[in-house]
Amino acid sequence: MDVRRLKYFLAVAEELHFGRAATRLEIAQPPLSRQIAALEADIGAQLFDRSRSQIRLTQAGEIFEGHARAIVDRLENAYRETRLVGEGGQGRLRIAFVGSASHGVLPTLIKSYRSHFPKVELALSAMNNAELHSAIIQREIDIAVARPDLGDDELRREPLAHEDLVLAIPDASELASRKEIRFADLSDQTFVLYPRRPRPSYADHILSICKQEGFEPAALELAQDFQTAISLVSVGVGICVVPASVAATTRPGVFYRPYVGLNPGTSLTIHARRDNQSPQVRNFLEVARKFVRSR
Repeated sequence: MDVRRLKYFLAVAEELHFGRAATRLEIAQPPLSRQIAALEADIGAQLFDRSRSQIRLTQAGEIFEGHARAIVDRLENAYRETRLVGEGGQGRLRIAFVGSASHGVLPTLIKSYRSHFPKVELALSAMNNAELHSAIIQREIDIAVARPDLGDDELRREPLAHEDLVLAIPDASELASRKEIRFADLSDQTFVLYPRRPRPSYADHILSICKQEGFEPAALELAQDFQTAISLVSVGVGICVVPASVAATTRPGVFYRPYVGLNPGTSLTIHARRDNQSPQVRNFLEVARKFVRSR
């Protein structure tokens, strides 16, 4: 059935006047009358009682009006929702990130994206770099926020933030009371590093700083992720070198301190597959660019 005829029928049913309905539809009255007559012929029932003084819906017309209105409303909703998804204003976006990113600028970026596209469903999860790389290549996620980045030419990347490194120290450690901590003086400490695997990783980034400062840690304790590493620090296992943004979130049993010495910092980078041209991904990257420029 022609949807246009349904709209013509509903206009006449609402106006109960062919002339007014034709004006509203911006067509001439004779073609409107012919379309209604053709609709009645298709259905096999008279929809309107026509008289010189008044037009009324027949019982069949009243029944048909309810069905026609439901069909047109559903179709218009389908057009609207499909158009919104196609423009990136609705749909789903899967974002995964390294655990330490949840303490920095990423939550603010996600909040900014939500304010621009509140109807997009966000699926958020924490992963290490290896998991991020596998998930985005396998199309299990749309956006990967890595530290520092994922070395793959299949991925486009946008820088998000760069920050200094600080020390996470057990509150019972004598280091916590020092006015100044020199990185080169930490050779007798147990370093809690993450992730345990795969390597090379952020752990190797910290070990390279140790090497450039002229020592190897007295002992290593390898954790699989950031949260586990901080938990080990909180119970006195050792010290950890973390992004400065982590210090904004207090953790019982842990003090955060700056240090004197080599501090190359650490970066966060946003990644997406080059062949993922979904409007949700494009919109997220555009919001991210504006967010970085504003900072």
